[in-house]
Amino acid sequence: MAECIECGADVTLHEDIEVGEIVDCSTCGAELEVLAVDPVELDTAPELEEDWGE
Repeated sequence: MAECIECGADVTLHEDIEVGEIVDCSTCGAELEVLAVDPVELDTAPELEEDWGE
């Protein structure tokens, strides 16, 4: 388990979580990116930007 950085709720993670994965907080719906796995460190997932075909 880890703590949501947005609302402080517990975020349940599966056992084989990997760095770079995006997980959702079931309480507030925030998208969180896994920065480290031992210990687990989460941060707000980066927003995807449109490239408009460039």
